[in-house]
Amino acid sequence: MSIFINKDTKVITQGITGKTGQFHTLGCQAYANGKNAFVAGVNPKKAGERFSDIPIYASVKEAAGQTGATVSVIYVPPAGAAAAIWEAVEADLDLAICITEGIPVRDMLMVRNKMKAKEAAGGKKTLLLGPNCPGLITPEEIKIGIMPGHIHRKGRIGVVSRSGTLTYEAVAQLTEIGLGQSSAVGIGGDPINGLKHIDVMRAFNDDPDTDAVIMIGEIGGPDEAEAAHVVQGQHEEAHRRLHRGRDRAGRQAHGPRWCADLGRCRHGRCQARHHGRVRFHHHAQPVRDGPLAQGFAVSQSLGVKPTRSWQPQQAAFAACVRCAAVHRGQGLTLRAQAVA
Repeated sequence: MSIFINKDTKVITQGITGKTGQFHTLGCQAYANGKNAFVAGVNPKKAGERFSDIPIYASVKEAAGQTGATVSVIYVPPAGAAAAIWEAVEADLDLAICITEGIPVRDMLMVRNKMKAKEAAGGKKTLLLGPNCPGLITPEEIKIGIMPGHIHRKGRIGVVSRSGTLTYEAVAQLTEIGLGQSSAVGIGGDPINGLKHIDVMRAFNDDPDTDAVIMIGEIGGPDEAEAAHVVQGQHEEAHRRLHRGRDRAGRQAHGPRWCADLGRCRHGRCQARHHGRVRFHHHAQPVRDGPLAQGFAVSQSLGVKPTRSWQPQQAAFAACVRCAAVHRGQGLTLRAQAVA
């Protein structure tokens, strides 16, 4: 299984006639089931035309009605990207993925408020991934976004990240040592975005085919600390179920275990990150600094022997990057063991 998307997902590309939209649509089409997955494009001025055998419609609503698409990916330039997000929401899609970087914060604030108002009025909730994100991928099934497909392989490790390049770093490490991914999700680093770390981690937790999650953060905002707080609460709930000897699914419960791989924070403005770090320490052994050995951290936590030897090369990473690998064993919620 996977989260949010699979080989049967049908996708609309908003901004398909632009240089960026065309380039990445071709790349997504060439990956796995992409030829069948990308079924429509949207550009009001070029309705009726086609690009790479994909029909172009005047609106997202028309494209969804004609093709049955439930997901949209947005490559519209910053000035119009917020309006493109709202068009996807008004069309009642399941998921809108905004790749665009540099959307004005005021525009995103207005879109977020309208999305909340629509949901409060009883309208359908459309999940938003991004903006300023690389997208998401279910290896060997479908990719939607700008990530390199060749570094991914199918498996049982989830990846969620605010940093695009560190998403690829984590995936490449996992693949190199023989651990595949169930899905890899880039949530974006903008101050106002859609899905947060904890939203994606909950989705991974509900996926029976995801055994571990690597969570990667970035400077700015309290998301990692909030995720750590929720994970800690689920850890305590796991302990309560452990006393009864079984988990919610009726399977034999095992002791909660944690694993974390957190970068060192050296700036005063990142003080909130330390609270997240403390929470990851709370039920764990000492935490590994830096993202260079995330793959081995996960393999050690799961007790899986890597299929290949791998030595981390010297590399420069932002001092405040946050990375955490969280192991969720048999049936119990988000739990893991620290790797010393």
